[in-house]
Amino acid sequence: MDFIKNRFLYLFQSTKGLVLVAVALISLVTAIWGTLSGPMVEWGVRDITLKITGMQLLPQEREGRIIMLYHVIAMAIIAIEVYFMTSIVPMRKHRQAMINGTVTFGYILTLFFGLSFAYFGHNFIFHGIFLFGLSLMFFSGCHLAWALWPWQKQYHVKDNEYAHTKKGVDLERVAFFVMAVATLGSAMFGAITGSYWGNGHETFLAEDIIREPHKNALQLAIIGHLHIMLTLIAVAITLIIGRWLDFKGIFHKISMPLMIVGTIVITLGVWAVVPFEPIAHTIIYCGSVLVMLSALFLVIFGWRKLIHDNRQFVKPGFGQGLRALLHDPLKFGPLWQMVFMNFTVSGVGIFMAVKLDEIFRQWPAREERITLTGHWHILSAIIATIIILYFADISGLSGKKRKWFGWSVIIFSDLAFASVTIFSMKRLMLAQYAQQGLVDWSMIFADIGLAAVLVAMCVLLLWRLFDLFKGEGLWKRQLSNPELDVKRTALQKEDSK
Repeated sequence: MDFIKNRFLYLFQSTKGLVLVAVALISLVTAIWGTLSGPMVEWGVRDITLKITGMQLLPQEREGRIIMLYHVIAMAIIAIEVYFMTSIVPMRKHRQAMINGTVTFGYILTLFFGLSFAYFGHNFIFHGIFLFGLSLMFFSGCHLAWALWPWQKQYHVKDNEYAHTKKGVDLERVAFFVMAVATLGSAMFGAITGSYWGNGHETFLAEDIIREPHKNALQLAIIGHLHIMLTLIAVAITLIIGRWLDFKGIFHKISMPLMIVGTIVITLGVWAVVPFEPIAHTIIYCGSVLVMLSALFLVIFGWRKLIHDNRQFVKPGFGQGLRALLHDPLKFGPLWQMVFMNFTVSGVGIFMAVKLDEIFRQWPAREERITLTGHWHILSAIIATIIILYFADISGLSGKKRKWFGWSVIIFSDLAFASVTIFSMKRLMLAQYAQQGLVDWSMIFADIGLAAVLVAMCVLLLWRLFDLFKGEGLWKRQLSNPELDVKRTALQKEDSK
């Protein structure tokens, strides 16, 4: 019994164990459901999956299935970010336990019953449990926002290296709080619209209605919900990485107000899409600039810190500095992915917005749809790679295994993202009848890159699985000596009231 009990405590009470379970479930869903599309269809793998699992894939229900799949994966990602936040942001331990327990139960119900309803027959009891899981997620978010309340005196900042107000209010904590509240409001933005399904609203994918000149309020709300939730997930992981790297100094003091204001402006801009669509995008662009500047200052600070921490000489030259920067791929990777995102997501998105009518609306609708779909998926996948690299670091990966895993994720994921970007923008490079070679090679490189990342994740998870069967494995040391990720979390304490 102790064998099971101790491992259960590790997996469902420690931060590292909770993240491990969520990552494993996401990886399992990705591996199985990834066989339903792409080259797996041509190779006959999808037919094997359908035969083994008994999935029901009616063509007329495709949009609904995809929406459900996106939601269950998104809920698990949000749960992981919640675990990170409760472990690195000071809060009382009983609140941390309550938040983690509620969000865990919520996302697991959402994942299992959401997929069961969508792919294995439409048992509406399962759909009800799926909605109950979402409700638990929202409830845990309310508790998280309460725990993050930044005006509690015990969490005031006294160190002038960190951004704070004259009264000592931690502006980084304010940024976490604003992000949490914005996420709750944006979740309601989508939930209210979802309540109208079957009563004036029908299932659709956002990329399918891009050229409809008139979109009703419910359609605009769904499009807004899609964009803001992905944006806030990105904001959350940016703040988490900053906390992980102990972001401080002048860049921290500039970055935090920009992040706070930018998050508020983007959120209000997205909410304004329904009543004020013509000006809403301008508001969103202004907020995005502020958030991107905040992330830029984090990257500058982080790279300087890595060079300083890893250098072998007092004043290294360019080559030695570059070597120090690249010394640890798990620390370098998240910051590099934020930079690389500008070439595959932000830059492409801005160019599309500027040249929409002049170039992209002259293309066939299918080509614009491909570009938009790739845009959203690359951003989601980049966020996933940042989470993976952070998870590998806190899991205790070290030595050559650390370097091999880190560089495999960085290089092969970026190969895939770059290939998809080239594929989506191919009409800018080649005439219509000269594109086949570029299409073939870009798809090959994209498949190779994504497959390599999945293999690397499989190896990491197998390592953790084998470790769980060891009597004195890494899991036991992490359970008996839980280490928080950032020194400033030493303020965390039990509520004495």
